[in-house]
Formats: sequence, C-alpha cells, structure tokens
Amino acid sequence: MDAAVSNLNVSNLNEATGVQGGPIKRFVFTHFQPAMLVAMILFWTFAPDSIAKPATAVGIGIVFKLCLLGMERISERHASWRLTWKELASDVFYVAISYTLVKYVGKNFGDDAIIDAIKGYFHIKTAWAAQIPILFQALAILLIFDFGQYWMHRGMHNWYPLWLTHAPHHHITQLNALKGSVGNPIELFLIGLSFGGFFDFLPRAALLAGGIGMAVGAYTHANIRFNTPRWWSYLFNTVEHHSLHHSPDYDSSRTNYANTFIFIDRIFGTCVDSQSERVGLDDCRRLPIKDQMLYPFYPMVDQVKKWRLSRTAAAVPAE
Repeated sequence: MDAAVSNLNVSNLNEATGVQGGPIKRFVFTHFQPAMLVAMILFWTFAPDSIAKPATAVGIGIVFKLCLLGMERISERHASWRLTWKELASDVFYVAISYTLVKYVGKNFGDDAIIDAIKGYFHIKTAWAAQIPILFQALAILLIFDFGQYWMHRGMHNWYPLWLTHAPHHHITQLNALKGSVGNPIELFLIGLSFGGFFDFLPRAALLAGGIGMAVGAYTHANIRFNTPRWWSYLFNTVEHHSLHHSPDYDSSRTNYANTFIFIDRIFGTCVDSQSERVGLDDCRRLPIKDQMLYPFYPMVDQVKKWRLSRTAAAVPAE
C-alpha cells in the first residue's frame, strides 16, 4: 500500500507545502478564501435589487474564474497541472456548454420544472420558508443541494449506468479553475439536481447561496497553492480533498464526494484528508471532446455491434 501511495504522489494535508514568497503574497494566499466568502455574503445580502440579479451572478462567476486563472500563475500548486493553450481551448468549450445547453435543459426539464409541477398538483405551500433570515435560507439551500449532490456523486461511483456519465470527468489529467465544467453534459445535468425547490425561499437567498457556493467550491479544481486555514479544510471541500478524489487509485477515488461541505463526508465516513498530484483514470489518458460527449453510449454501441456480428455469423450457411 505504501508503494502505491508513493507512486500516486499522495500526501497528507498537513505536509509542509505552504505558499512561498514575500509577506504580502503569503498574506493574500492565506486570507483570500475566507475574505471572498465574507465578501459574497455581504454583497448578496445588502446589494440593491437593481443589481442583485441572476445576470450579475453570471458576470461575477466569469470574472471570478478569470481571477483564479491569474492566481494559478502567481501561486501554482503543481507544474504538471499548468494550463496549456490546448487545455484552455478545450476547457472554454465545456464552460460554454455548461452556461448554455446544460443551463437551458436544467431550467426547462430539471428539478425546478418537476418540483413546480408536483407542488401545483398537490397544492404544496411553503411560504413560511421566506420568513427565515436570508443567510439561513441560503445555507439551507446549500445544505439541501450538497446533501443530494453527495449521494448523486456517490451513486455515480457505485452504479454503472451513472458511472458512465461521470467517468469522463475523471479522465481529466490536470486540475485548474475551469475543470469543474469538464464532463459529459448528462452528468452536469444530473449533478445539478436538487429538491430545495420544494421550499419557497426568496430569489435573493438563492443568489446568496450561489455566491457562497462559488466562494467555497471554485477552488476544488484550481491549480492554486493556498495556506488554507485548518478550520476551512475541516468544514469545506478543498483542492487537496478533491485532488485525492481524482486520483487513479480506486480506493482514493471513492472518497470526498461532497461538492461544498466536506463535513458531510466526515459524517458518512468517506472523508480522507490527503491529496494527490497525479490525477486521471486508468492509464491517465486525456479524453478528446468527441469521446467525452459519446462515452455514456459506447457500451450500447458495442452491444449493437456484437449483436449485428452474431446475426451475420448466424446467417452464414455452414459448409
């Protein structure tokens, strides 16, 4: 086991791999994550209604990703994860897909559409949810989503039909700030489902939840070295945790399923406080876009080919 761990470049979170540089750099990369979390809470709580809109959230998300890409150049975690032009072009394609196709399908056919139909049919009313303080509404939205996402993600690793949609995401061979969008669109749709829509939380609470989620979860795929506070790593998912989840080692990839709150993994015994530089699946071969899109259907195609071959063989008369 020790040899396997060594080959995978797995190390403990407490390993001395802090940010190197002057006092300003160390200060920024020690306090950036908590500061951004506080900033998102304050902005979405107190911003005027004319600004607090979904379009603003999209704009902030794009700017934040660009900011993280810049930070990757300043405080790089691993040179092997360095973003190349080829990787950048591919990643931008997946980000565009997530902002357009996946978002459209999710809005019109996802959990909101299903839940609205159920609530309308059974006359379910939960107006009381809007009376809860907005920060607690946002935390409830996040916890409900992350709890469901935890079990969906865990199911994707333990049930073959779901695994076929999720496996493409594990074929990435490096982590960077855009890699969270890389995957098959079916998986991106499934992983975004939630049952939080059964509660009539305020629209602003959903925006606040999205801001908090971004301020916590955006780093899990980022090639950035932080001096992450110990309390942060105990509560929230980090790039250390998620890099271990992307390890080629089978047992390591069955850990750290939560998207935002790593304490959910701690509760269910699937959290491992380690990290891995080497990421990927099987032989760590990077999948081209075509294979990413078609991967879930390859077993079906293979079965059809085998069926056609057997039919052809059966039709050939014996000599």
